Amino acid sequence: MSGVQMIEVVEQDEDMRIDRWFKQHFPQLRHGELEKLLRKGNVRVNGNKVKANHRLMIGEVVRVPPLKVREPVHEAPAAEGLNSEDREYVRSLVIYEDHHIIALNKPFGIAVQGGVNTRRHIDGLLEGLTGNGERPRLVHRLDRDTGGLLVLGRSRKSTAFLAEAFKQHEVQKEYWALCVGVPNPLQGSINMPIAKKMVRINQSDQERMVPAEGEETKKALTDYQVVEQVALKACFVALRPLTGRTHQLRVHSSAIGHPIVGDGKYGGERAKIEGVSQKMHLFCRAMTIPNPAGGRPLALRAELTGHMQKSWKFFDFNTEPEIIWPA
Repeated sequence: MSGVQMIEVVEQDEDMRIDRWFKQHFPQLRHGELEKLLRKGNVRVNGNKVKANHRLMIGEVVRVPPLKVREPVHEAPAAEGLNSEDREYVRSLVIYEDHHIIALNKPFGIAVQGGVNTRRHIDGLLEGLTGNGERPRLVHRLDRDTGGLLVLGRSRKSTAFLAEAFKQHEVQKEYWALCVGVPNPLQGSINMPIAKKMVRINQSDQERMVPAEGEETKKALTDYQVVEQVALKACFVALRPLTGRTHQLRVHSSAIGHPIVGDGKYGGERAKIEGVSQKMHLFCRAMTIPNPAGGRPLALRAELTGHMQKSWKFFDFNTEPEIIWPA
């Protein structure tokens, strides 16, 4: 049992959410327990009550109440746990790097961040890409079962720049998906607000993003193009999300009657095609992002991997199609 601690925020923790800060420095403290401490004001920043999403600034002082946990450290715990195999693995994912960003081709099935029962994740491996004393930082997210392009900031400054670009929708993104059936028309836009709601599934209430109306909804807009099709059985679809809602592409695809293959959460039994993997077929293929160094935007892309690469070969889909989006 440690006493009250007053810990000053150091440079490497700047702009980190306080719940992430506790997860890094006090990993034995459960999220629910932290939320309770925050509500009661037992955890404070510069003497003020804060919420879990408060972002820390250099020089702020965090009040940590007595906890039955290990003493805090200012090095990411993953640093000590990374072995040569981990370092080689994360380095093998790099497809682009410069002084400001690193781009990875994230494999299917690995989470971007940790959580309950998730010990191996991209964020925990980033120490293996440290350069000039700075650990790369996440800028955006991909679902565990989605593969493809994942962009990292190499410094606090470039991370903040890129995060703002994503927030302001200045990043153009293109995803590839294998969908059940063939949409009609073959090209168009899906303008369908979505919201997080509890829905009844298999006699239990589960949280889902669903098409909805009302004040709690958020605008969600997706452009799509059918690139190739297999009769009316399946199609290769390019998707361009113009908003960044949680599970937006998955919800929109299912809502128009053409779920992404392998997306059991939103497509159920409909999301299956005989002859191909039943893993989710959604891949972040390309991004065009503002350049932190100035000048021309950076055009990045990732090559298909894993089960999607096998499915494209199975259907003989073009892996280098010319896709032109309307202005």
